[in-house]
Amino acid sequence: MNTRADLDITRLQRYLQHAAPSVGAIRSAEKFSGGQSNPTYLLHTEEGQYVLRSKPKGKLLNSAHAVEREFRVMGALAHSPVPVPSVLCLCEDLEVIDTVFFVMSHEDGPIFWDPALPELALDERTALYQDEIRVLAALHSLDPVHIGLADFGRPGSYFARQVKRWTDQYRASETMFINTMESLMRWLAEHLPDDDGQTALLHGDYRLDNLIMTHDQVHIQAVIDWELSTLGHPFADLAYFCMCLRMPNYEQIRGLAGVDRAGLGIPEEADIIRQYCTLRGIDDIDDWPFYLAFSFFRLAAICQGVLKRSLDGNASSEQAAKVGGLTPLLSEMGLKIAISREE
Repeated sequence: MNTRADLDITRLQRYLQHAAPSVGAIRSAEKFSGGQSNPTYLLHTEEGQYVLRSKPKGKLLNSAHAVEREFRVMGALAHSPVPVPSVLCLCEDLEVIDTVFFVMSHEDGPIFWDPALPELALDERTALYQDEIRVLAALHSLDPVHIGLADFGRPGSYFARQVKRWTDQYRASETMFINTMESLMRWLAEHLPDDDGQTALLHGDYRLDNLIMTHDQVHIQAVIDWELSTLGHPFADLAYFCMCLRMPNYEQIRGLAGVDRAGLGIPEEADIIRQYCTLRGIDDIDDWPFYLAFSFFRLAAICQGVLKRSLDGNASSEQAAKVGGLTPLLSEMGLKIAISREE
């Protein structure tokens, strides 16, 4: 936590008095140091603690940092089986703190950053991973129409549209030629799976450090960071979650490659897929290598965007340049998965 918060408390207080009076008078604010995308602050008020999440200031890529979407989707999930913070207000008036922001409840629970979960015992690790898959399956089982999100994205052709979108986003933030990224983008465009008609609400960044746990440390208290949420194919979320099993654990990456997962009580990829399919009542997943390769590509494109913001001076974290440097490694890993499918 950074004790210095670059917020105009006076203007913010004046706005919240009308938009969210239950917050009360703001006594102080701190900026969370984690995260690469949207600046997030802890507000200490006379009524307790609240969280303010905003877009970065400055020029942004088109459709990036969609805190408005985060606000909407968490509001829609308020009474669903998927636990989320309670949202209070969304401000799109740039006169308040010079950027778009929303305020939500502060969920007081632990967040784990290392998927090996060294803080927990073996049985706790197993229970936590099972709860992660339970919540993901519950999310994908929701009817977007029923929760008021029928227009939250376009149904059908999800991967074709996403490959194009993230290719365009990558091009907009490209800083140098990366051969593996070029090859991976070309492979994905040439190996799109047939559209099977599945459409669900996706989180878009479903991973351990976007989950706040209950104090018993084996259940999810709240799923956060919904800026990439949309309607799309559920296997994109599942493959993204499974990426950590293949990633190394060093520097900016927290992965489980080479780790004795069985000895730690962490399920293997096949076990995760089996539990997910059982909960959703579906058969085994075809074209799994494509979904994994796509996930590595998408994350590589996101990291490239972080690097571009860092070079432009608009990144929200001091680690942004290091994160951006992961693009070559991630694209190489995705390409290896793609090539292995062809062998």
